[in-house]
Amino acid sequence: MTIDALMVLSFGGPNGPEDVMPFLRNVTKGRNVPDERLAVVAEQYAMFGGRSPINDQNLALIEAVAAKFAESDIDLPVYFGNRNWEPYVGDTVARMKADGIKHCLVFATSAFGSYSGCRQYRENISAATDPIDGAPILQKLRLFYNHPLFITAVTERVAEVYEPGQRLVFTAHSIPNSMAAACDYESQLAEAAGLVATELGHQGAWDLVYQSRSGPPHIPWLEPDICDHLAEIAASSDSESQTVCVVPLGFVSDHTEVLFDLDHQAREAADSVGIKMVRAKTVGTHLKFVEMIVALVSEQTDATPRLFIGNAGAWPDMCPDGHCIPERASRPV
Repeated sequence: MTIDALMVLSFGGPNGPEDVMPFLRNVTKGRNVPDERLAVVAEQYAMFGGRSPINDQNLALIEAVAAKFAESDIDLPVYFGNRNWEPYVGDTVARMKADGIKHCLVFATSAFGSYSGCRQYRENISAATDPIDGAPILQKLRLFYNHPLFITAVTERVAEVYEPGQRLVFTAHSIPNSMAAACDYESQLAEAAGLVATELGHQGAWDLVYQSRSGPPHIPWLEPDICDHLAEIAASSDSESQTVCVVPLGFVSDHTEVLFDLDHQAREAADSVGIKMVRAKTVGTHLKFVEMIVALVSEQTDATPRLFIGNAGAWPDMCPDGHCIPERASRPV
């Protein structure tokens, strides 16, 4: 069947103050999270005008991909769908059906494999298409954590702020340990971090830490937390001469979790222990990242080579059976 569209599928975020609580209820649906807890999270959005920049950033990415398609003579419309806010993926599927789309590739804005970063997007796709008679086929593109164009895009973002001698600290969203045990999330992050450090020409060790932990405190999540790690760095070194370059490797856009957890919380933590901190931007609409999306599409439309860098090989189109399926009780809240 001929492929006739691309969808950018993302997490979603509130567009205004009135959206924040309904959005957070969507994110935590079925997990019995009280509104009192959600109100605490809502305060983070209030710091940024009661909205998340994620939708605008995805629209900018879609515009860049569409322009690259036109430049490359690729005749595919680009649609936008979200898991947790408008435009919901189900509404986008209905729109595509009305437009006559039959077979759509799906680019999920997550480079790494975990339940929430990969498997859940596949579940979202099924939930959106199953109820619609004659719905288009939605085919998720593979994970891209070790695609050479992704690694180059991250590296060039880091190079914008990095100076030799700075300590490289890569960050990613923490997940419950039970979720991490069911997937390759940690090893993929470590692989990508090492590739970026090598391409950057970084001499010496680098660190992989986590951020954005949520959920009940008795459930163990991946550590160390970046704020705790900064305190450990200060305690074990001359912090006045230590500059840390933070790389939000696990994120592809500068949305609220990056802005709040890194530019606010982590920066405050660094200042409190006397560490100088610079932060690299996420890949966003970097040209190499846009070219990577086009390359992933071309793998499916023109059978071009499945590019990768490092030792792990290209991730398969279909994840291995059972991959990324943890105990439901341990999913993030």
